Amino acid sequence: MWIFITLFAAGCQSVRTAYQNTLAREAGFLHATMARSLYGLPLVSVYLVICWSLFGWVSMGNPPRFFIAASVCAVAQIMATYFMLRAFQSGSFAMGTLLAKTEAVLAALIGLPLLHYTLTIGSWAGIFLGVLGAVVMSVKWKNIRQAHKDISLLLGLASGLCFAITSVTASMASHALSGSLVTSAGVTLWYVLALQSIILCGIQMYKSKDLLAPFKHEFALSCKVGVLSSLGSIGWFTGFALVNPALVKTLGQIEIIGTLYYSKVRFAEKMTKQQWVGGAMILMSVVLVVTSTVK
Repeated sequence: MWIFITLFAAGCQSVRTAYQNTLAREAGFLHATMARSLYGLPLVSVYLVICWSLFGWVSMGNPPRFFIAASVCAVAQIMATYFMLRAFQSGSFAMGTLLAKTEAVLAALIGLPLLHYTLTIGSWAGIFLGVLGAVVMSVKWKNIRQAHKDISLLLGLASGLCFAITSVTASMASHALSGSLVTSAGVTLWYVLALQSIILCGIQMYKSKDLLAPFKHEFALSCKVGVLSSLGSIGWFTGFALVNPALVKTLGQIEIIGTLYYSKVRFAEKMTKQQWVGGAMILMSVVLVVTSTVK
């Protein structure tokens, strides 16, 4: 089931990221980062009620663990989104998205001591192949010695690290609750979005000296970002609760197909042969992970 959930999440995120990139250009990074949580919260609230009705409620198995993990998840996701949007501005839409895909191997490494998941050799091979594909697509080999000075590269890697922390802590928070894993993932997601909304709305109101500032910029586009983000997050958080987050994020790299489409069609960015090769490697990594985990 996690495979279909992840594919759904990746599809939603691919479209949402394109809209969010446009929103960042129109209304700024802060509003684009805030829109995914504030405008997605109503839909997630409805989803949580549905989960409660179908699968039952949950109880706090370990309250400190839940609140600490969920709060770290909320802050890490804010930072990840901000770094990714900055990478779009510094480099390109495709490059920013692909560099963030290093989160798969980072999630695997971070998750080893925290989640105690084990991975097959095929899964590890798929994860590393996917990250290598992202590197092949994004690094300018002629300037490899100066790569550490490439701001888009650094921002993309920072985004990947923060997204990896988000994945692992979301799984930790969900497993700190007792009851249905589906409802636990929904509760975790609701808390994360609510905390993010409070933090980001507070910052935007303070900077603009206007209590209505979060609702004054590109309302329709913000709604699209929020709805697509909430649908994608429902899939991601449910997947994180069901299996190793590293596997979810590796399979989620199928999003590359949407990224290439929007990069070429929506943002008129040219794709090089090097980037196509990297994209093929990412798709091969997805196949490896799926075939290694499905029996």
